[in-house]
Amino acid sequence: MSETRTHLGRDLTLYLLARFGLVVVVAAVLVLVKVPLLVAVAVGIVVGLPVGLLAFRKLNARVTAGLAARNAHRARERAKLRAQLRGEDAVDE
Repeated sequence: MSETRTHLGRDLTLYLLARFGLVVVVAAVLVLVKVPLLVAVAVGIVVGLPVGLLAFRKLNARVTAGLAARNAHRARERAKLRAQLRGEDAVDE
């Protein structure tokens, strides 16, 4: 699980940086063509974030898979804890 958690942190960081980087690139291009900075940032967000979903599809899939694995692990741990609180024998994995 620690290996998955390590990869999840790295993948999530890369994904966020890539998407924000795309917003910055779009905004920078707009500023170079004399669009006001605030408008360029707003357009960069509106255009860059959806394009990031398409452009970084593999990285998005890795992050989603990592989050799903983490959620499954937490659900198992929660079920084990609830069984212990009820006084039942929890099945060790």
